[in-house]
Amino acid sequence: MKKDFKNGLKILDCTLRDGGYYTNWDFDEQLVKDYCSAMESLPIDYVEIGYRSAELEGYLGEYFYCPVYKMKELKLLMPNKKLVIILDEKNVELENLDDLLDPCLDYISMIRIAISPNNFDKAIPIAIRIKEKGFEVGFNIMYMSTWMENKEFINKIHMIDGLVDYFYMVDSYGGILPNDVKEVAELVKSKTNSKIGFHGHDNLEMGLINSITAINCGCAIIDSTITGMGRGAGNLKTELLMTYLASKMDWNISFDVLSDVVSDFEKLQEEHKWGTNLPYMISGAYSLPQKDVMSWISKRRYSIGGIVNALQEQVSEGDVVKFDILPKEIAFKKAVIVGGGDSAISNFKAIKSYIELISKDKDVCIIHASTRHAQAYNKFILPQFYCLAGNEGHRLQKVFKNLSLIEHKCILPAKRSMGSFVPKEILSHTFELPTTDFLDKHHDSPLAIAMEISVYFEISNIDFIGFDGYDVTKNKSEFDIAKENQYLFDKLKSKNIKYSSLTSTKYQIKESSIYSKIK
Repeated sequence: MKKDFKNGLKILDCTLRDGGYYTNWDFDEQLVKDYCSAMESLPIDYVEIGYRSAELEGYLGEYFYCPVYKMKELKLLMPNKKLVIILDEKNVELENLDDLLDPCLDYISMIRIAISPNNFDKAIPIAIRIKEKGFEVGFNIMYMSTWMENKEFINKIHMIDGLVDYFYMVDSYGGILPNDVKEVAELVKSKTNSKIGFHGHDNLEMGLINSITAINCGCAIIDSTITGMGRGAGNLKTELLMTYLASKMDWNISFDVLSDVVSDFEKLQEEHKWGTNLPYMISGAYSLPQKDVMSWISKRRYSIGGIVNALQEQVSEGDVVKFDILPKEIAFKKAVIVGGGDSAISNFKAIKSYIELISKDKDVCIIHASTRHAQAYNKFILPQFYCLAGNEGHRLQKVFKNLSLIEHKCILPAKRSMGSFVPKEILSHTFELPTTDFLDKHHDSPLAIAMEISVYFEISNIDFIGFDGYDVTKNKSEFDIAKENQYLFDKLKSKNIKYSSLTSTKYQIKESSIYSKIK
């Protein structure tokens, strides 16, 4: 490898840290060993292994907290690399730094801090303490595309002189273009003598050219990840950067090693499907947060078109902004809420007998938290409601060949984070719920809509059918949906409603048997 290329250009691979957004910071042990072996063989200078953090709510995996045994293990696997951990400024207080960082002293070379420009002042004393402990310090300043308008932040950059080793320009939205890189880099260089770094996202597939531009502008360190694995649309691919450096700058790269580790992560990519797509492209182009887009895509609840419409704040054909409030025409006492699980069909003979039995009362309704089984249940002569969120409107079109014959009411939540598709055939009997204080989040979940209908009608008894649950060990998407649904079941306990699942479920709710309800 050429010595002192571009004044000692450094490469930092942050696959384990940034990739954790897809795996909840848990990785297969053998995958990590193979990754570390590759890092040792490649001209990578720094390897960011994850976060260090005080305890946060919810499950976050091994590489989010990076316990001492893990840091020791990784250092043994990569003895010739400088290991890095990152702190999230919003979750770090000065009084916690000793507990977080003292265990890192034997293993970690650099501490980076993820910082919002508006919280720059808070990061300075944290950096001072880190520097006093002997670590290199990196400032990852987010939202690069907004810096030129943030004069207050720009005028504070000089405060890092002599304190921060690498001042990173972070293209948080993935929408920066090469001319923007040049403009911002020149501005930053005029404000500080610290070395500059670049962390690009690949929403517009500009990660490589922006990084090359940053190098040509004098940036001393560039971030990348294997296969581009990272939050949202992902990052500059390490293998692409290595290929460029080998072909254009005569760097010595072992492509056999590179190929093997890329192949390992491509298998993981098939499961989690990171990388750019149309919604991420739009979020990048218009500097919109990737967090919501990532959530919408990973839950597989929304169509690509629906996500795009939400991002553009436009209403396409079939999307309606406002509907009449659902009328209270009947005083229901009991609801059967039907989910999308297989048990809603595999137990259908018993369910049919049960619904025919309870339908003798006029105060019973069926609420579809998933329209997957709507056609099978359409035969019941009971008031029925379809909860329309995400793809449910499209699914309804597929379930019924002739939607114009459907007269059951379709319900939208009062709070919608994005447009919900409503087929034109059912516009006349589509309503929305009034705003309530029952839930503080997940308003556009179909299960949440079903529960809010029940609360709205003051229903006193709910039978859940077809809520089989998910194998949460399969992937983060199913883990997130299961976690969301369990939260909703737990919230229902705050209401004076008796409820149980009549089919087998993995959720932590009371179970009964549909077979005990029939003769």
